[in-house]
Amino acid sequence: MSSTEPAAAGGNVIERAGERIADVVERWMPSPFLFAIILTYAVFAVGMIVEGQGPSDMVLHWYDGFWAFLTFAMQMVLIIMTGFVIAYHPRVNDALQRLAAIPSSRHQAVVLVGVVSMVLAWVHWGLSLVVGAIFAREMGKAAFRKGVDVHYPLLCVAGYMGLGLTWHWGLSGSAPLLLATPENEFVELGIVDGPVGTSATIFSTYALTLTALSIAFAAIVLYLLTPSPERSAEITEYVAEEELFEATPDGGTDEGASDEEVIDEPTPEPEADRDEGPAPADMIDDSRVLGGIIALTGVAVVGWQFWSQGLDALNLNVLNFAFLFVGLAIYTQPAVYRERFGEAAEAAAGIVLLFPFFAGIQGMMTGSGLAETMAEGLLAVSTTGTFPVIAWLTAAVVNLFVPSGGGEWIVLGPSVLEAAQDLGIPIGHATMAYAVGDAHTNLLNPFWAIPLLAITNIRAREMFGYAITMLLALIPFLAVALYVVPY
Repeated sequence: MSSTEPAAAGGNVIERAGERIADVVERWMPSPFLFAIILTYAVFAVGMIVEGQGPSDMVLHWYDGFWAFLTFAMQMVLIIMTGFVIAYHPRVNDALQRLAAIPSSRHQAVVLVGVVSMVLAWVHWGLSLVVGAIFAREMGKAAFRKGVDVHYPLLCVAGYMGLGLTWHWGLSGSAPLLLATPENEFVELGIVDGPVGTSATIFSTYALTLTALSIAFAAIVLYLLTPSPERSAEITEYVAEEELFEATPDGGTDEGASDEEVIDEPTPEPEADRDEGPAPADMIDDSRVLGGIIALTGVAVVGWQFWSQGLDALNLNVLNFAFLFVGLAIYTQPAVYRERFGEAAEAAAGIVLLFPFFAGIQGMMTGSGLAETMAEGLLAVSTTGTFPVIAWLTAAVVNLFVPSGGGEWIVLGPSVLEAAQDLGIPIGHATMAYAVGDAHTNLLNPFWAIPLLAITNIRAREMFGYAITMLLALIPFLAVALYVVPY
């Protein structure tokens, strides 16, 4: 059933709400690029109305912002590309296919994809985004083969849940990692005396408790949201049926198989050239020894960082360095690793295009004073008890316009941390409460879903109705959790 058809009677309240919202969103939601352009005009107008800026001032703020976070943008691209390369390793893909064979019902399929995505996002958001997308596609294929009617758009949302809930509480969370980075912006501004270690943020009991509770609650909502068979649109409505039975090197289907042979074995040379053997250059390119030594050196450097500094060694640069060399250690062959990075570039292409536009939006919000006005207005009504909830809402609202956790934190962080210190709220507490707001409204803004859309062959408007339903269902839960869970 197409999600544009009227919802049938029956089903639980959440299931029916999901169908109705999905129908509206599929009719009206623009593509991610147009979404960014529309938001650009919206912030342009609001900046003039609220802050009294002239049109030329707003245009200049927009231009200045375009290139403000090139370093951070490169860090984000590396996160997604290193995650992509590891996710597409044959052994990882084989493990996903084996996992996809486990569920025997549509509810189990959706929940398993969601839980895997959310757990992986805590480890590495780029890995979660890519693995979640691949897993959603593999689960759709496995369900089709077994005759299980599962709604493919909801599977895709489940694969995206890590970006929409848990990533900013985890090891690749931009706000806590920026605070942990030596000589960061907040130290230079005098807001904090020195780096704030991840033991006070990511590894705090508060953040770990929120992560566990949120995964459990989201899994329940995904279960209730799963449409009945007659309302489900299978993967065949989005992916060509012949792609569901792709050939493997042994001539069978791809189910449960590994294509490692394709990666490890070189392409046969023409008969005339075989007697000469491989060229020295090819031997160097394919050398597992050279690749393995540099990979192990990089892994050893990361190990030394944690050995000497403990968990507080973790920051954005260490994270990217670690995944870059872990990936090389998995593949070992430098030439193959380079080829996989070339493939990963396609998944990052949409982010490379859209990041400057959202940076431009951020430039308008910062240059005009709009971001500070919004943050101060929300934080002004907070108390010691309600501050975590207000910090979450502040991040959630601004993330609608600037879906960049680190860039947004650079702009809003000073206001959030200064307000927290005035109220006696620990910096780690304020940061992690803020972090979930930045993640939460990724379920409305399709910016970070671009790689997932490409992998799953689905359009944003076909899946984001269910993503928005998840966003709405999480609001009362997060409000209560942030208010009740002690730091």
